[in-house]
Amino acid sequence: MSHLLEVTGLTKHFPVRGGWLGRRVGVIRAVDGVDFTVDRGATLGLVGESGCGKTTTGRMVARLLEPTGGRIVFDGEDITHLNRRELRGLRQRLQVIFQDPYSSLNPRQTVGRIVAMPLVVNGIKPPGGIKARVQELLELVGLNPEHYNRYPHEFSGGQRQRIGIARALAVEPSLVVADEPVSALDVSIQAQIINLMRRLQRDLNLAFVFIAHDLAVVRHFCQRIAVMYLGRIVEIGDRDAIYATPAHPYTKALLSAAPDVHGEARERIRLEGDVPTPLNPPSGCRFRTRCWKAVARCAEAEPPLRTVPTGQQVACHFPESQQSQPTGTTADAVSGSRPDPRTAEV
Repeated sequence: MSHLLEVTGLTKHFPVRGGWLGRRVGVIRAVDGVDFTVDRGATLGLVGESGCGKTTTGRMVARLLEPTGGRIVFDGEDITHLNRRELRGLRQRLQVIFQDPYSSLNPRQTVGRIVAMPLVVNGIKPPGGIKARVQELLELVGLNPEHYNRYPHEFSGGQRQRIGIARALAVEPSLVVADEPVSALDVSIQAQIINLMRRLQRDLNLAFVFIAHDLAVVRHFCQRIAVMYLGRIVEIGDRDAIYATPAHPYTKALLSAAPDVHGEARERIRLEGDVPTPLNPPSGCRFRTRCWKAVARCAEAEPPLRTVPTGQQVACHFPESQQSQPTGTTADAVSGSRPDPRTAEV
C-alpha cells in the first residue's frame, strides 16, 4: 500500500537582506532537507524546541508556504508547486487546524458561516443543505447545533478549537495538519480536545501531521514521532521505541526534561548553550555544539539517518543504542572536554 503523504528532501530557506539596496546577504535555513511519510489513518508527531522548523514544515505540507526545494507527494500527486487554482482542489483533501483558536476565526462571522465557508468556497452542496451539514459538524465535535448563529467571542477557548476542527472536517479531508492545536488551551481542556481528535481519527479514518512541543500529548496521540533539531529530523520511528529507548542524544535530553507520568526514575540531562542560529548552522552534525558525545568526526561529516537495532532511524554517529564507539575518537572532542550531561540546561 502506498503512503498517503511522502515528503522527500523538503527545504525552506528564507532570504536575509541588508544594506542600502536590500541585497541578499544570507539565508535562514528554517527547514533543510526533511524526509518522512504518513500512511492513511495514521498520525505522525513533529516535536522539537521552538525554532526547530516543525511549524514551517507543517505549513509547507499544507501548501501555505512554497518550498525552496524537495518534493511533497500527497495521495499519489506531486503537490510541491501547485498554483492557486490547482490548490483549490487540494484543499478538499488536506486541511489545517491552527494553534490559536481565536485568531484563526473571523470575529465578525457567526459560527455557522465560519464552518460553512469551506463548503461555499469549494461549491459543495450537501444533500440536506449547508445549514444541516454545519449543525451536524457542530454536534460531531461536541457543540450544540443550536449555537449556529453565535459569534466566536461567545465561546471558551476549548469550544473555539472545536469550531476550528469542525471547519477543517467540513470538506471531509483525508489528511489534517494540526499545528500545536492544544498548546493555547488550559491543561484541563487539552485532554478533551485530544480525545476528540482521537475519536474523529478512528471514526473518519483521518491521517494527522501533529505538531507539538508537549511530549506527553504527542505520546498520547501519535503512533510515529519525528524529532526535529535546527531544521533537520534527527530521529524518527515508532512511538514506543522512541520513548522507551531514545537513540539520539537530543531525543534523550528532551525526554529527560519531560515529566514522567509512569513514575519511572529518570536522570535529568541538561544541555549547555543555546540552539545555534539557522542563519549559520554548525558544520557536520548540527547538535554537536551542545552534545556531550561530540568528537572531531561530528564536525567533519553530517550523519545520515540510519536504522538502529531498536527500529527507529537516527542521524547520529554514536547513537545511544550503540554501546561502543570507535577507538581514539574521545581524545578528538570538538569542544576540548566533554561536559557532564547532568550539568547543562535544556
